[in-house]
Amino acid sequence: MDLVIATRAERPDLAETQAAFENPWPEFMKWDPLGDLYYTRTRTAYAQYCLVAWDAADPTRIVAESNSVPFAMGADIGRPELPESGWDGVLMWAWLDEVAGREPTHLSALEVAIRADLQGTGLASVMLEAKRRNAARLGFTELVAPVRPNAKHLEPHTPMSEYAFRTREDGLPADPWLRLHVRAGGVIEGVCSRAMAIPGTLDEWRSWTGLPFDRSGDVVVPEALNPVHVSVEQNHAVYVEPGVWVRHRL
Repeated sequence: MDLVIATRAERPDLAETQAAFENPWPEFMKWDPLGDLYYTRTRTAYAQYCLVAWDAADPTRIVAESNSVPFAMGADIGRPELPESGWDGVLMWAWLDEVAGREPTHLSALEVAIRADLQGTGLASVMLEAKRRNAARLGFTELVAPVRPNAKHLEPHTPMSEYAFRTREDGLPADPWLRLHVRAGGVIEGVCSRAMAIPGTLDEWRSWTGLPFDRSGDVVVPEALNPVHVSVEQNHAVYVEPGVWVRHRL
């Protein structure tokens, strides 16, 4: 495949093709209440931070997307460290920065999404490197990422503080996605214990997962990194997903 990568700002003509891209994330993750602060504007305010990849032989075949968001950080604005709220946190910071007219100092990766039939082909590494290059081109000296370790869902009861720092014999992270970041030059900064919070009624969670949600307590949901906390009595369930902050110096 002859891969072509461009920002959405460079190729606004591909908007309809990009809209047809099948996002591989589980349904419940598409209902994070802060997501619309970003995704409704990926073709306008954030277009230069979003990458799209396609096969040169068939521009209608989008094979991957990569999204990032700019934000400001520093002790002078009360943000001396990366937020414990991870993915949700940088979305809120970016939105508040835009309202305040604050100049961004950092770029945060949000996701790399690969077509299901091309996962495991090395395309994720290509998109991460393209994201790093684009951040440097835009003048950023650091790219950070609230990484969602892609094999953590196989161990939903293992604390992220234990899982994130597990290594192989060669010293690289045991998790494939964390390993990819470290190989690309990233450094694991620490865990963000509430990187994403997704609340919903029991009917909403049933529609997102196909599970009954008929008892109170912790429920293991396929592809979730942690169990979902369920209250039948209160008619709600809440998923709090941890992440891992990784810093790339460019």
